[in-house]
Amino acid sequence: MTSAGATDRDAGQSEALTFSATSVLALWMPQGAQAALHIQKIPEQPQKNQDLFLSVQGVPGTFQDFVWYLGEEADGGTRLFTYIPGLQRPQRDGNAMGQRDIVGFPNGSMLLRHAQASDSGTYQVAITVNPSWTMRAKTEVRVAEKQEDLSAAAAHLPMNAGIVVAAIMGPLATGALLISAIVWLLVMRARRAQSPRETTAVKPELSPPPDTGDNIYEVMPSPDPLVSPLRDVGTLNSATRPAPPPPRQPEPENHHYQDLLNPDPAPYCQLVPTSS
Repeated sequence: MTSAGATDRDAGQSEALTFSATSVLALWMPQGAQAALHIQKIPEQPQKNQDLFLSVQGVPGTFQDFVWYLGEEADGGTRLFTYIPGLQRPQRDGNAMGQRDIVGFPNGSMLLRHAQASDSGTYQVAITVNPSWTMRAKTEVRVAEKQEDLSAAAAHLPMNAGIVVAAIMGPLATGALLISAIVWLLVMRARRAQSPRETTAVKPELSPPPDTGDNIYEVMPSPDPLVSPLRDVGTLNSATRPAPPPPRQPEPENHHYQDLLNPDPAPYCQLVPTSS
């Protein structure tokens, strides 16, 4: 009797310990699963009409389905769509989808095309691994309608010292480069403007000789047209120059011997004999 009571008591304690362990595990797993999920926004600060990709990191290898919500509460009114892998049409749109163009992916991520300012809000994802295990994660999205909105949102982001120094030194370096370029252009322009002046100053000026007043000439018009002296001399020489003599005929070599052999009788005929 005593042995049976001790056995029942040990069994009851074992069941209590098992129930406690199961309860602790059930309470710990959702918290750990929610902490393991992370949503990355690409880009971090989307602008109007820009695509926004919400990448879910830490998704287990196998799960039943996942649901995306837009709002602080995760219920049927804020459900964007449900994605069930393995179906021919895995994505089923919800009440909050409206006119939005959203595409779900098998890894739990989603793509919002042509984001608008009305798409800003809290995005939540719930991944059901099994009926007793659901992983959750959320993120805040703000779609900048103008460039000013993006600058204002960036002003609220925490910046470390390196970013602050880079933001200050960048414009200063750019300004220094611009000033140096302007000074260089001004110096080169001054040198170019100074070079022609120096050349003009060094070049001597040609001035007429001074008028001493010693030689005074009076120019009078000529009654007859002037003729070039060279041309007149040539004309006169051509007019008074005698004609060249005709070329002399060459005499034969035995001309003198012929005169001796054939004397001219004329001189002898003119001789008149006289009486003695």
